[in-house]
Amino acid sequence: MQKLLLIVLFCSCFACQSRTQQAEPEPAMSPNAERFYEKHPEYRVAGLETRRFKLEDIEPMIKALPAPFTVKLAGKSFQNRNIYHVSIGTGPVKVLMWSQMHGDESTATMALMDLFQFLQKKDEFDSLRQVLLSKLTLHFIPMLNPDGANRFTRRNMQGIDINRDAMRLQTPEGRILKRIRDETKADWGFNLHDQNIYLGAGVSPYPASISVLAPAYNYTKDINETRGDAMRLIGVMNQLLQKHIPKQVGRYDDAFEPRAFGDNIQKWGTRTILIESGGLKGDPENQMLRRLNFSIFLTALEAIAMEKYKEWNYTAYEGLPENQPGGFHDLVVRKVQVMRNDKWYKVDLAFRREEVNYDNSRKFFYRANIAEMGDLMNTNGYDEIELEGYQAVPGSIKPGVIGWEEASKLDHLALLRQGITDVQVSTWPESLELSKLGVLLIRPRPNPANPGSSTAINLGSGGSILLQKDGKTEYAVVNGFLIKVQ
Repeated sequence: MQKLLLIVLFCSCFACQSRTQQAEPEPAMSPNAERFYEKHPEYRVAGLETRRFKLEDIEPMIKALPAPFTVKLAGKSFQNRNIYHVSIGTGPVKVLMWSQMHGDESTATMALMDLFQFLQKKDEFDSLRQVLLSKLTLHFIPMLNPDGANRFTRRNMQGIDINRDAMRLQTPEGRILKRIRDETKADWGFNLHDQNIYLGAGVSPYPASISVLAPAYNYTKDINETRGDAMRLIGVMNQLLQKHIPKQVGRYDDAFEPRAFGDNIQKWGTRTILIESGGLKGDPENQMLRRLNFSIFLTALEAIAMEKYKEWNYTAYEGLPENQPGGFHDLVVRKVQVMRNDKWYKVDLAFRREEVNYDNSRKFFYRANIAEMGDLMNTNGYDEIELEGYQAVPGSIKPGVIGWEEASKLDHLALLRQGITDVQVSTWPESLELSKLGVLLIRPRPNPANPGSSTAINLGSGGSILLQKDGKTEYAVVNGFLIKVQ
């Protein structure tokens, strides 16, 4: 009985201590943090306005970095492309940042190029630069997977996910990262990625525009000093993020992955932080997310140099909502009626737009489909509309076949009012930006003069649909985009 009483008292005291810790206000944000964000346009490197760039686009910038930068060839990719190791600073604390381990995850690479520009400037931050470069030595691998970047694909050209090669080290890219981590004996590591844009920030109507993680180093997910420091520093960065993307910061599940570089680098004694850029409405090329990455990189480096992260506890990190997969779509049309067996049923329709690369993977066009239908009350969309009382019917295909030039000049709204969503074209445009027109360009049907309707409203269908009320078309969805017709 006495033992039980002691346990209860201990637990009660621990609970009180935890609540007291949670109630503590966050330390004041550095006045520089918001200035980093405000001043970013002055450091923004031109020529990286889209996510689809290659080594050949940034290699001249890297080679041109002046002293005190040091630029070394770290090694070669599987297809013999250069991988660079950039460093600057003379301080005792070593920081390693690596980006584009996955070739189609380029947001942080853009931000690193802006960071290089910042470190070269002479302006109001001169005293901060002196502190950073005297207390820290910064190491960068700006593009770890140049082969994947060349094709804008995730894996390297062996077909291996480099981030699952930390133990076997079968990829040349993985061996380079391991060697640089070991040679630098990095105190801090920033593992920089992009993530699925359809992740939600917890069970909420907000996307996970940026997600973070202090990876576990064992299966029991223990918190030692190394991992704890990473958690504290995430709190510092999150303070700035919440100012600009409130409720849109998520936290990855911290289940230990024994093959992953982040988990193992944490295990090897480097305080490791994963940063993943996701989806942000109105930012298809991640330029706003690039700005946020730049801002939190500098905020984190300042906190490391000034040891400000030590003022934080774990509660800010632990309070972040966990990422929820599948919670978001590009467009959700709610409470419309679709016909099945001559009867109307109320459903929600959720659309996703797949990016299809072209022009040597430098550009893309959209290919949309209906990804979910039914009661989607737990699903959110970057764009949403509720159309109760409306009926969703398939659009029709314009009879005849024309060239894409003629198709681009048609009155698309007039066609939609007539119920026509798809146009047959004999040739494809050089610029597939026309795939974002108000009508969908399709290849000729077997009977072009009488082509019938577009695909039925089913899961996986292209989803060219008309949204009608009292028989009148008021909206249409074409290639995953909602269009107001009237």
